[in-house]
Amino acid sequence: MLTLFGADRRYCDGVSRRSFLKIGGLAMGGLALPDLLRAEAASGKAESHKSVIMVYLSGGLSHQDTFDLKPDAPAEIRGEFKPIPTVVPGIQIGELLPEIARMTDKLAILRSIVGLRDEHSSWQNLTGYPMSQAQREDRPHFGSVISRVQGTVDPVVPPFVDLFPVMQHKPYNSAGAGFLGQPYRASKLGGGDDLELTRQTAVAADRFTGRRRLLDEFDGLRRMVDGASVEGMDANYRRAFDVLTSDKVAKALDVTREDPKIRDRYGKGSEKHLGDGAPMWNDQLLIARRLVEAGARCVSVAYGFWDTHGDNFNHLKRHLPLFDRGISALVEDIYMRGLDEDVTVVVWGEFGRTPKINKVAGRDHWAPVNGALLAGGGMKVGQVIGSTDKLGAYAASGPVHYQDVLATVYHNLGIDPHAFVTDQSGRPVPILPGSASPIERLI
Repeated sequence: MLTLFGADRRYCDGVSRRSFLKIGGLAMGGLALPDLLRAEAASGKAESHKSVIMVYLSGGLSHQDTFDLKPDAPAEIRGEFKPIPTVVPGIQIGELLPEIARMTDKLAILRSIVGLRDEHSSWQNLTGYPMSQAQREDRPHFGSVISRVQGTVDPVVPPFVDLFPVMQHKPYNSAGAGFLGQPYRASKLGGGDDLELTRQTAVAADRFTGRRRLLDEFDGLRRMVDGASVEGMDANYRRAFDVLTSDKVAKALDVTREDPKIRDRYGKGSEKHLGDGAPMWNDQLLIARRLVEAGARCVSVAYGFWDTHGDNFNHLKRHLPLFDRGISALVEDIYMRGLDEDVTVVVWGEFGRTPKINKVAGRDHWAPVNGALLAGGGMKVGQVIGSTDKLGAYAASGPVHYQDVLATVYHNLGIDPHAFVTDQSGRPVPILPGSASPIERLI
């Protein structure tokens, strides 16, 4: 058994981030690589490489201060920020988002997402179900569904990479593979310090070569043992070695290989967590783009902390400029590199914020309506979908259920959101409820 250790770091909640890999139990976020490779071989590859980057805004971003301002509402509703025009006539967004305003023709702005619960978790966004139901029914992360249905694009690139760090508020953290089982869990490659996992610097080359030579001895074993299982095990373990000796994922994760001008366009951000949520680490947005180009089908990113019960406006003044820079760069990059037909970008949080500003200049949780940004995926962008009432409290037109957002993602990837996947016992389970449908105005 070969164990490869990475850097030992701790998050703000004290959780250790010592990463490790094992051949014969290669754990990337708990994932057994030979099992993953075996499962992917069974599911095969899709003909085209469609992919999705989902950016989860932990804590719930204030929709009234970003993409759905209400300048005619009373002062206790409208807040401090003014709307600015965008490149699309008739569409306005908040003044702290000038970069996004200059590229709104490449975005679809959803203003009327409904069906959410008042729960501080990523589960609705990532599984399509409320956390309590998802946990009770063992619902998988949508990336695990994609991995199960479509398998790999490239045998040395995991189909599903989760860049979520470990956050102090546990429900913000990413859902697992649920009833799909261990082979379809995300590869938790994290960020820069986990490059050790794919660079192979922790194990001397001669020792690693010795392990590969050991596999060659299976040839002699097969002459003595009559069984297809040995042949299958040999093939999968050889592929595991191929992953470890390939530098393709390491190169994708290493943003220092990127043109410095592009990296500067994204804005690097910081690994430091905000509150009990995620960091604003814009390098991860760039890593996400590099990973889908390398062959990943799904990359999920947790970004920022937006639970602004107090001091909402100063918090947004400090952090929205970096958000504006990073998200606009990601979308711009997708289009400039000709990926806009194949890569879907989704940016959203778990709910909106209260229309009325509270006594400590904050906005509290507000589940009745939320917003989202979508780009790429061959979608009809440059439009606003839905609207809210004059206070930004409820959907006034074009309500979009949050499950419809995930149905749209599946559709863009060529997956029927009403199809069935089998759990570990062979029982067929629908991906999403029959009521969930792709958003017609986008497709």
